[in-house]
Amino acid sequence: SIPITRVSQSRLTEALRENSEFGATFSDHMLVVDWESGSWKQPQIVPFGPISFSPALTPFHYGQAIFEGFKAHRTAGGGVALFRPRENFTRLNRSATRLAMPEIPELLFLEGIAELVRLDRDWVPHREGGSLYVRPTYLGVDDTLLVRPANRFRLIVMTSPVGPYFAQPIRLLAEERFVRAFPGGTGDSKAAGNYAGGLLAARLAQEKGFHNVLWLDGVERRFVEESGVMNVFFVLEGKAITPPLTGTILPGVTRDSALTLLREMGLSAEERQIAIDELLSAHTAGKLTEAFGAGTAAIVAPIACIRYRDRDLQFSPVSDSSVAARLRSRLVAIQTGREPDTHNWLLPI
Repeated sequence: SIPITRVSQSRLTEALRENSEFGATFSDHMLVVDWESGSWKQPQIVPFGPISFSPALTPFHYGQAIFEGFKAHRTAGGGVALFRPRENFTRLNRSATRLAMPEIPELLFLEGIAELVRLDRDWVPHREGGSLYVRPTYLGVDDTLLVRPANRFRLIVMTSPVGPYFAQPIRLLAEERFVRAFPGGTGDSKAAGNYAGGLLAARLAQEKGFHNVLWLDGVERRFVEESGVMNVFFVLEGKAITPPLTGTILPGVTRDSALTLLREMGLSAEERQIAIDELLSAHTAGKLTEAFGAGTAAIVAPIACIRYRDRDLQFSPVSDSSVAARLRSRLVAIQTGREPDTHNWLLPI
């Protein structure tokens, strides 16, 4: 069993009164596990709060830090279940290997998080569209200025009650100046530095009235890759198309779920390269009817507009019969236990 140090008084009542932004409120406890001298130590669950680190901490200087994100939902009948945590575990270990970090044992990861969510299950929102966001963060914790992989590591898991990431259809700016990833880099890892490198482009896009950027490939600036916090899909002549996983795109768990469900819904779902010029031509010809993002935070987010240079690709308001709306409805129904979990995606707590 995992040693638990409980808070003396829960902050839940106070937190429920706040209307904070996504990811700004944290539940009472966190899971902490250390790796040193070649092995993982005893996991502990402790009150959520500040942690003391040396100013020479490895990730402060050299970015040896990765993370994950998935959700716990309330399900029909009053239960709580995690959505596809094993896939996030697998992706976290792929990221760890890429950044020269030890792999995490599956039992330690899943049992530790299940115990944490079980302890703080009252924090899982009851409201429609609410969930408990689970954020594992894994980092080197050496205090040295030597440029080398750390010899000590720490896994920290915190949780945060959240609502929808986007409250309305989103506007994206196709980015030509900056790139998110390039062949041979860390684009398919959930490395902290990937996100730092995109912050300026996102801020500049937001200053122009967009929610985020639409990244193009790092070699030709021609092929669509992903958005700031989502994979992207386009409905072209009745087919759902998403860029392929070629090493520069994050292999999203929601992306994978969407491909499965779209095919079950009777749609053709393709993974292939999509040039921005192809989108422009298809939109002009009336063949490009929808665009949407898919990600853990956003779930399925309709795209209202994509700007590329001086062209705006406008999309019609989302109706209940749209591909994005039907996909979101189906996915949420599975996450919340209102539809059968035929793929064993849920891990009940």
